Amino acid sequence: MDTKLKNSHKRGIIITVILLAFCSVMMLSQYDSIRGAVETAPTAYEASFSDTLRESSIGQDLAEGNYLVYNQYSHDTDPADVLSDYGQRNFELTAKYLDIGLYDAEGKPLTEAQPETAETDEKATTSETGDTETKMSTTDRRLQEPDEESAGYAFRAEYTFSADGQLAGIQGDGTELTPEEEYDLENQFLAYAKQTENDEYISSITSPQDVTVIYGMNAENMDAFMEKNAWVEEEYPPDIEYTGAYRDTLETLWVLVILAALLLPFRKKLDISEMKLFDVPFEAALLVWFLTATVCLDGPVPYIVEHTVEDRLLPGMQMGNGIWLLAMAFNFAMWFVLIGVFFWAATSLRAMFRMKGAYWRERTLTAKLIRHYRGRGTESDEEMVRKAGGVIRRMKAFFARQYDALQHIDFREKTNRTILKIVIINYIILAIVCFLWYYGALALIIYSVLLFLFLRKYVKDLQGKYQLLLKSTNQLAEGHLDVPIDEDVGIFEPIQDELKKIQKGFKKAVDEEVKNERMKTELVTNVSHDLRTPLTAIITYTDLLKNEKDEEKRKEYIEVLEKKNLRLKVLIEDLFEISKAASRSVAMHFMKVDIVDLIKQAGLENDSKIKAADLDFRWKLPDHKLIMWLDSQKTYRIFENLIVNITKYAMPHTRVYIEMEERENEVHISMKNISASELNFDTEEITDRFVRGDASRNTEGSGLGLAIAKSFVELQHGSLKISTEADLFRADIILPKLPVPPEEEQRRQAEQEAGNGTES
Repeated sequence: MDTKLKNSHKRGIIITVILLAFCSVMMLSQYDSIRGAVETAPTAYEASFSDTLRESSIGQDLAEGNYLVYNQYSHDTDPADVLSDYGQRNFELTAKYLDIGLYDAEGKPLTEAQPETAETDEKATTSETGDTETKMSTTDRRLQEPDEESAGYAFRAEYTFSADGQLAGIQGDGTELTPEEEYDLENQFLAYAKQTENDEYISSITSPQDVTVIYGMNAENMDAFMEKNAWVEEEYPPDIEYTGAYRDTLETLWVLVILAALLLPFRKKLDISEMKLFDVPFEAALLVWFLTATVCLDGPVPYIVEHTVEDRLLPGMQMGNGIWLLAMAFNFAMWFVLIGVFFWAATSLRAMFRMKGAYWRERTLTAKLIRHYRGRGTESDEEMVRKAGGVIRRMKAFFARQYDALQHIDFREKTNRTILKIVIINYIILAIVCFLWYYGALALIIYSVLLFLFLRKYVKDLQGKYQLLLKSTNQLAEGHLDVPIDEDVGIFEPIQDELKKIQKGFKKAVDEEVKNERMKTELVTNVSHDLRTPLTAIITYTDLLKNEKDEEKRKEYIEVLEKKNLRLKVLIEDLFEISKAASRSVAMHFMKVDIVDLIKQAGLENDSKIKAADLDFRWKLPDHKLIMWLDSQKTYRIFENLIVNITKYAMPHTRVYIEMEERENEVHISMKNISASELNFDTEEITDRFVRGDASRNTEGSGLGLAIAKSFVELQHGSLKISTEADLFRADIILPKLPVPPEEEQRRQAEQEAGNGTES
């Protein structure tokens, strides 16, 4: 049974493919007809003489010309004033195409060129006899007698004014005008004349009285006038989608496809309508059908067809060449897909005839949703809802990620990728809108509304995050340094990070200030204790010395006094040293120093203390001299203080490692020893003033040794770091290789040259 079903589907698929290929070939076969419609030369409509007169401004020009022509005769207004007040008029250009005559009520020409003299009378008489004839007189007669065959004008206009200056009549005629055209022109010219008569601007020049003004345009001037003023209206062929070869063929093929979709299933061997491919909801099939029709009639398909028939679809495309064949293959595939989609939609919708009422219950999304929300959904309904919900959730998650990316743009970094993503998404949306063509306006309205809602939400969220940032700033300004600043502030996160740094800096400054205040208190306490101890002993032994008669005991007391005096002296000197170092008022005397020899010297001079502490010093120093630009006294004091500190606190019978490593731009010195007591102090505070490793202060010392060493290292642009690990105490000194000042080099070189000169 399955084999038969597959075979029937196979036959149906073959027939369908043949049908779609046939339809595609039929569309391609119409391309020559479409090409003919596209290549049809535009038809031109050239305006007639009467249309040109009607559409040009000649009616307005003649209406103003009446006043200008009469003023040349009457001299009511000086021509210079006319030019000054009214400027160049369009009539002066139009007059170049016209013969113009001015006549009195009896029909006699009125001219200003010939005054009433005897010579004029004689010339006029001669004209009347016909012996001689001037151009003006000939023109006057032709204007007055336009119906004579020899004197006919292509266009003539006659304006008659009464004795009180009112327009009494207009006559328009000409050999190139029909009676209907003459009538239309008279009405148009009358309207212009009335308008000009009521216009005080031009009519203030003068008012024609009891005269007739006649304008005539001969055939020669008509040709020149038409060349200057006529226009051509062009009618282009219709768009491709409105040509019969395209639209009628496409609609016919659609009908053929619909009939095939409806009739093929009647032959069981050709029925493919029950395939899973066609089991789609009614709304989806209808939407695809609508979109396909839109794309074919009002979308990009006509554009592609037009460029194909005009050989412009691909570069280098010409009839019959390989590129042309490629373009035709593309068009065949396009029509095959589009008509195939149309066939698919029609076949999918055909199920409504086979399933009847069940179709609307089982094949419509609307019915499934209604049953789901009423709680009566079938397993199929729930599956559909789950799938739709999954798609919606994925889409929401996608847009949420993009929205979150917009909310967290880091302007400290390049944002090109984010901007490009926004542009691409917007381009895709607008491209889809463009494909809808006439329906794009509605889509743009919907898109604009959605964009407005999106931007409103985006700005509202930004305002909320900005308020969170302001809240954190205000708390910081009020001194709440322990309030956590960890809200999500979106694109303001870099500013929040800076606020955290400011908060951390403020806390550090406050802690430092508190620490300094505590140290001041401890300083007074420690100084009082450390000074009082030797002073008390000095006072006590001084009193004993006064009353002691035994010479041996007196010597013993004097030795104790001397020891306590030295102890007090060292303590006071250390106080002065650390005070000057802290205030940066220590005078530094830099010179070339062999640092290897200097640390060896510090070890030798404290050898007795090393032996007394029963320590085994292991030295790992460079074998060569290491000359550096340092203050030898301060550097020696650094080494001495650290070595003495080791002898005081190191566990007896242990090894001490002192190593020196030369690097490219610095020298690293490390001193490591095992502590006799537990290392439970803060390594950051151990180098502070009057801080000692033994809090009970049982050992002798001022607590200033490491502080002085650290100050002297920093004065030479180096660093001293104390670290511990279990009972291991480690001091790391880094001294930079400072360059020797040029003046010092010059001084040394001068001394060397002077020494060489003395020897010679």
